[in-house]
Amino acid sequence: MNQRMTERNLINALQTQGLRLTRPDQRHVSRRGGAGPTDHQAVTIGDSTVMVPVFTEPAMQSPFVLDGQGGTTLMQETPEGLIPLADVSFASDPAFYSRTTADGIPYQQIATLHGKDVLATTVLQTCIRYQSRKKTCQFCSIGQSLSAGRTIERKSPAQLAEVAKVAVELDGVKHMVMTTGTPGTSDRGAAILCESVEAVKAAVDIPIQVQCEPPDNDAWFTRLKEAGADALGMHLEAVTETVRQRVMPGKARVSVREYMRAFKVAVEVFGRGQVSTYILAGLGDSQEDILAVCDELIALGVYPFVVPFVPVRGTPLEDHTPPTAEFMDSILRPLSARLRSAGLLAADIKAGCGRCGACSSLASYEKEAPADAH
Repeated sequence: MNQRMTERNLINALQTQGLRLTRPDQRHVSRRGGAGPTDHQAVTIGDSTVMVPVFTEPAMQSPFVLDGQGGTTLMQETPEGLIPLADVSFASDPAFYSRTTADGIPYQQIATLHGKDVLATTVLQTCIRYQSRKKTCQFCSIGQSLSAGRTIERKSPAQLAEVAKVAVELDGVKHMVMTTGTPGTSDRGAAILCESVEAVKAAVDIPIQVQCEPPDNDAWFTRLKEAGADALGMHLEAVTETVRQRVMPGKARVSVREYMRAFKVAVEVFGRGQVSTYILAGLGDSQEDILAVCDELIALGVYPFVVPFVPVRGTPLEDHTPPTAEFMDSILRPLSARLRSAGLLAADIKAGCGRCGACSSLASYEKEAPADAH
């Protein structure tokens, strides 16, 4: 590692500015469009595997490139020339990608590899708000991979169980994330997640995080737990109502206050540290706003997974400027200290985005020497 840049600072810089790939053969396991980290590629730097934007507009202009020979040295373009920063490696296609299900669907259309050892799937690849520009989340691209034929709309419990079992056996997958687009039912996706988790757990012993909006009835949290879910994610994305109304007008109908109430109930079911939320830094919330909400979440026992917002092509926010590495540092440095003080650490999460940590450098901050929490 170049002494001028620590590992966590390098991750911040890469995740906000992206990596410019100059040759087609440098694109290894990458994905375009869809839910979750998209237009990204998994890159291993030291002991960390992180998701780095490679297909976004900022990435096309990024000062970070790979060397022209073996393509394993990360370089930074400067007025003085190329500076070597670190040796990097890329994940190769997992073995389960070569398989097809019993009903003829390629495994990769059912679930994909995130980071280095996480199996991820969007059980329902549609959302009641996606077709309405007045309601859709302005950063969402859940329909892109479906329209491009890279996935199917509804993954059946049997398909998910089959793929999960093989991914564990062939590729050593350690945990699984099940998210869903929001259907037009009041449970907001909890019902289909219950049947999906139950089927996978019957086939293979793997920790699973489920992700959905707060359901209409708190009893769904117990049902999800009883079905076999080990952890739960309910994602705020933005933390102030003004920003939420602007960038996610449909989802904002469920207020931050309602999320907080649901978080409290969910923690009682899943346990402290096993409920998390995704916060996208860079949508317009200030550092102070984000940290204030994180303090509320930590007090409830909820893990706030703060990641840099990455604009995705084909969405209304495709030209939105990503946050700077300095802005991310101003949040993640004090946040990590507060998480350590509260005993809420990524390493203790049983499954999910927080445990994976590939979309943020937060876990790297947690591992470093304690800093001032305020």
